[in-house]
Amino acid sequence: MIDFRQPYPSNRSPVCAANLVATSQPLAVQAGIDAMRRGGNAVDAALATAITLAVVEPNNNGAGSDAFAIVWDGDSLAGLNASGRSPAGWTPERFAGRDSMPNRGWDAVTVPGAVSAWVALSDRYGRLSFPELFSDAIRYAQAGFQVGPKTGFYWQFAGETYRGFEHFADHFLPAPAPGELFRRPDLAATLTEIAETHGESFYRGRLAERIEAASIADGGAMRMADLAEHRADWVAPLAQDYRNVTLHEIPPNGQGLAAQVALGILQHLDIEPLDSEPGVHRELEAMKIAIRAAFDHFADPAAMTVSPEELLDESSLKRAAQRIGEQANRLPPVALPTSRDTVYLTAADAGGMMVSMIQSNYEGFGSGVVVPGTGIAMQNRGLGFVLEPGHPNRVGPKKRPYHTIIPGFVTCEGAPLMSFGVMGGHMQHQGHVQMVRRIFDHGQNPQAASDAPRWHVYPDFSVGLETGFDPKVAQGLANRGHRVRFEPLEPVFGGAQLILKTDSGYVGGSDHRKEGLVAGF
Repeated sequence: MIDFRQPYPSNRSPVCAANLVATSQPLAVQAGIDAMRRGGNAVDAALATAITLAVVEPNNNGAGSDAFAIVWDGDSLAGLNASGRSPAGWTPERFAGRDSMPNRGWDAVTVPGAVSAWVALSDRYGRLSFPELFSDAIRYAQAGFQVGPKTGFYWQFAGETYRGFEHFADHFLPAPAPGELFRRPDLAATLTEIAETHGESFYRGRLAERIEAASIADGGAMRMADLAEHRADWVAPLAQDYRNVTLHEIPPNGQGLAAQVALGILQHLDIEPLDSEPGVHRELEAMKIAIRAAFDHFADPAAMTVSPEELLDESSLKRAAQRIGEQANRLPPVALPTSRDTVYLTAADAGGMMVSMIQSNYEGFGSGVVVPGTGIAMQNRGLGFVLEPGHPNRVGPKKRPYHTIIPGFVTCEGAPLMSFGVMGGHMQHQGHVQMVRRIFDHGQNPQAASDAPRWHVYPDFSVGLETGFDPKVAQGLANRGHRVRFEPLEPVFGGAQLILKTDSGYVGGSDHRKEGLVAGF
């Protein structure tokens, strides 16, 4: 039974309907709902939402982003890895003498995969024609959209962050205030070309030529051959049982496997009372083990030396659970970069199709590179590589970097149960664990699970607690040896969007930490 009580002070209620769309921006939600009202299914709704997000929430994603998705098509589950690979010219020698990967400019840009995700999903599942998915996005880009309050707030920092990037300034600056009308005519033309060429222009046509020209002009390694060789890969999602449900994640190079490792450990421990000190302590300890595994081992699957199957070995997970004691384990710090700038969306339709999808730049607007005259802002996913010789995630040519963005999906006895995600870089796998625990261990509805205060294990294994946690719990965790602080920065805790299937339809929740909503009919 779902508990429909709302015990937290967000004042949001779960939404119940036969068709639902949830994401972080209301205009994009409405684009998805409109796609379904025009005869589209949940994939069409997800794509219309994603393409519109690329216009109206540019501080987190765009046409130059990467993307992943998990789809329940009514009969089975499929995963899509549309993250891009590094240019062929990215040898380790190119980055010799650096202490870390660059986070700005062309040496941070891998091949953007979002457009390939739009094409692949539409080709395999869509009902609407590909160009129909772009109508709202093109209209907002051409005629303008009123900037959302949180989008506008973070946009204000772009002028300082991307100082010196001329074409970024031409397209995005001066930063609009919340509520101000903002137009992106260059991007409107680009989206029109993507729609009319079925994405071909972006990877093999005129847009690819412009991307290459911009790269050459600024000393970058990206070439048309890198774009033309890109492919989005259909993959079998990894499955990890957790009590009476199963959590599905895209295999690495994403970090979703870490959520499965943590839950695989936690299922060998008793369920403690909700938000109790012993319960949170065990969650933190399991998450620390999973995070260390992610930073040590996750990479392009062709480069990994330890397989997902080995990391999910039942006997290993049980031994890890047995080693969790009453005191905190102080693991050494890890070094991979993290970011919290992403969009996540989910959609479900009355026919039974459910979609979990995520797309992202990386740090805010990404690399700072905007291809002149196109409005294409390029991600900086190359920052996910490391320079350490021998590490499976070491930078190299034609290689996918470690990725933070992960869509999640839950089934029960082979039937679909929940499509969900928690955008927010290093928070994402941790958010997956917390949502699954709250909904399936404690019976909370999706909105309540989203509203609840969260914990966050930082890369140095210290712990942030969100306002709303009992101070006595915080003190108890500190007494156990956790380095705990109440974290005032809301974005640290991410943004959840969830759709839960019921016997009568769906129940959805949308994070109050974002400016979005869940809507349906």
